Amino acid sequence: MRHLLSTADLSRDEAIRVLDVAEDMADVATREVRKLPTLRGITVVNLFYEDSTRTRISFEAAAKRLSADVINFAAKGSSVSKGESLKDTAQTLAAMGADGIVIRHPSSGAPRVLADSGWVEAGIVNAGDGTHEHPTQALLDAFTIRRRVHGTVSRGRALDGVEVMIVGDILHSRVARSNAWLLRTLGAHVTVVAPPTLVPVDVSRFGVDVRYDLDEALAEVSPDVVMMLRIQQERMNDAFFPNPREYARSWGLGAARFRSLPPSTLVMHPGPMNRGLEISDEAADSPRSTVREQVTNGVAVRMAVLYLTLAGDREDAS
Repeated sequence: MRHLLSTADLSRDEAIRVLDVAEDMADVATREVRKLPTLRGITVVNLFYEDSTRTRISFEAAAKRLSADVINFAAKGSSVSKGESLKDTAQTLAAMGADGIVIRHPSSGAPRVLADSGWVEAGIVNAGDGTHEHPTQALLDAFTIRRRVHGTVSRGRALDGVEVMIVGDILHSRVARSNAWLLRTLGAHVTVVAPPTLVPVDVSRFGVDVRYDLDEALAEVSPDVVMMLRIQQERMNDAFFPNPREYARSWGLGAARFRSLPPSTLVMHPGPMNRGLEISDEAADSPRSTVREQVTNGVAVRMAVLYLTLAGDREDAS
């Protein structure tokens, strides 16, 4: 796997391969010394044009556990803030010997431009591009679901027949897009629920069922997983719903709505959470919530992605 730009690029076998390697990487976290020599001598640059806490730290931890040298590059306070182009920045990083570039960018498609341009020979990993995709988030979500559904015997298995419901700001969510494509590839059935104003016009490309009434959808679908999405107010220039109270009442996972779910239903959220808006404290802090697991699993999944893009089959991940 030379690059990871989109979950739509992954075949079923490739997606399962990433999840299986992530299982090996998760085992590393249980060792006394939580490091592998796999990427010793490799330089990984975290090139972040947007603010991030979870994703950047997760990639940094993943690279360091694989013994890579890590350079964190934030656009703010750098030459980018003085007008330097992506091309010039990339060529500067190439001149410094970057072997892998993890990029988060506000423009959809920027990671693919970087991968296809020939400006660098480094492996490119998309850490979120605009409202387009966030493939490693989808992979860690699938990894988390697979572990909860199949337990410790999950290696080699997909998500055939699992009912996943994604609720909230589908329009602005790169997480929703990546999850829709990946979960369908793994055999899950995906339903998205949102106000009509927060459903993208190209939603038919996702291959998902679309619903607008959350209570009706929950009653008819009886999902195994409910994934709540953050309302991305920083990307909203208009009023997409009447007010926060109305949104929480109609599309939020409040305490009463959470209690009405089947006891086995998992609750997910990519974070950061707007508690009281899209999710209640009771739902977020429940034993059925995987929010903290997702953060933990993110390191293992990103270790797997870095290993597969930068080392491939040249070394044994175990």
